[in-house]
Amino acid sequence: MATLLQQLLNGLVFGAAIALIALGYTMVYGIIQLINFAHGEVFMVGAFSALATYTLLPEGLRDHWYILLPLMTLGGALVAVVLAVIMERFAYRPLRNAPRLAPLITALGVSVILKEAVRLFYPGATAALPFPRVFPDFRLQFSVGDGVVVIGSTAILIIVVSVVGAIVLQTYISRSRMGRAMRATAQDRDTARLMGVNPNRTIVVTFVLGAALAGLAGTLYGTHLTAIDTELGFMYGIFAFTAAVLGGIGSIKGAVVGGFVIGLIKTLSGQYLPGGIAYDLVWIFALLILVLVFRPQGLFGEPERVRA
Repeated sequence: MATLLQQLLNGLVFGAAIALIALGYTMVYGIIQLINFAHGEVFMVGAFSALATYTLLPEGLRDHWYILLPLMTLGGALVAVVLAVIMERFAYRPLRNAPRLAPLITALGVSVILKEAVRLFYPGATAALPFPRVFPDFRLQFSVGDGVVVIGSTAILIIVVSVVGAIVLQTYISRSRMGRAMRATAQDRDTARLMGVNPNRTIVVTFVLGAALAGLAGTLYGTHLTAIDTELGFMYGIFAFTAAVLGGIGSIKGAVVGGFVIGLIKTLSGQYLPGGIAYDLVWIFALLILVLVFRPQGLFGEPERVRA
């Protein structure tokens, strides 16, 4: 029982990080039907930007985590946001009315460019680089039967931030003026323009929100695991895209639930299913295929309606 509870906690932490990244995927696709495969690299750039912020800050601040962590988070999110705005303006906007294959290939190209840019800026980034654990490191232990379940402070932080961030984002989209503009643009861009909505500004805000969450996730990921490398953008990008599709791409709730489901499957399958950790990806994508066969729109997505 202790092993099961520990794996459940590990899965929730892993899923919380994926959920923060998946929110960016699902928002962008919901507005302009673009699968932004470069979003995983935005998460990776956010992590490295937070690390760069740490190295640039005075050493006197490194003993005050309540100042250091917000500054690192701000640095990671700010670079991710600027990067996302540039991507939208120069890579995606000119192809907005092009066949869907063109922006998809462009997103893959942008992903490679970002990965290589970070590799050149951090020559040792192909291997794991140490990341400071700036959040106070304490661990809660619970005795369960003959075993012990342990959860660290950074694990709690990731879960809380992910859930609160999703709730705030859902509230913003549901109740704010810009949120209504996003929903109108997603439903019918031309009609929204006639009603006074500026689609370009709305799409930029969507990219900004998604990138800020990815930058936040990058900082929390580095703080929790204390190591980052250039490969994490691709792997977590695939996980986040899978979570968005599993939950119903375009759905905020679906992205979060999909992230937690994938996190739980990865940890539990590695512990209990045949093949162990070597086959955890097999079980994740097997579930994805199974869900899409019986519910193509995902767990919380809506069936696509074709207008007459």
